[in-house]
Amino acid sequence: MSVLTQPTARTLRLLLSMTLIAALAACAPMRVKQNAPTSEALAAQDAREAALAGKSRWTLEARIAVSGENGGSGDLVWRQDGDTYSFSVRGANGKTLRLSGDAGRAVLEGVDAQPEVGSDPQVLLRERLGTDVPFAALRRWALGLRVDGEPAQLQFDDRQLPAQLVQNGWTVEYLDWFADRNPALPKKVFATRGKDKVKLIIQSWSFD
Repeated sequence: MSVLTQPTARTLRLLLSMTLIAALAACAPMRVKQNAPTSEALAAQDAREAALAGKSRWTLEARIAVSGENGGSGDLVWRQDGDTYSFSVRGANGKTLRLSGDAGRAVLEGVDAQPEVGSDPQVLLRERLGTDVPFAALRRWALGLRVDGEPAQLQFDDRQLPAQLVQNGWTVEYLDWFADRNPALPKKVFATRGKDKVKLIIQSWSFD
């Protein structure tokens, strides 16, 4: 992993507002009752995934908290258009960290004077920030969907909506939903793998 200079690390901590501990404590998960999957719940999930399969252009606005060497929290605007994405986090001081790209290219801005370029957004974030964000998988998990072609274990709440998804070594908990949307969309998404944590409190969803 690349070693950040002290000024860069300080700038990044300011960018992400140096409020990770408070943010994680404030959104500490309240456990949702988890039920073993039934044929009805799995069928409902298949229907949700089918309904969202064609919706490749969307925007979510959320509060985000990320653990790690230079983790922090901020206001997130995530725009997705097929494989093209823009993932912008604005810290309390008004500075913005922006990750953008497509299937083969990732650009990270706001860490150093010059943009950082790589082929994998997850690797770029890990090397430059010391945080492990499963970016490609999170694109699916944020919608309450499983990553295609990967083994997954699901538990459901009493409304037959996902309460927990275990996949790729991560445990994703769904603590609240916009249940009035059709199909329902996640409101609180907490992903954990050991010491790595990514927490989203989603304020709005929009689709083009």
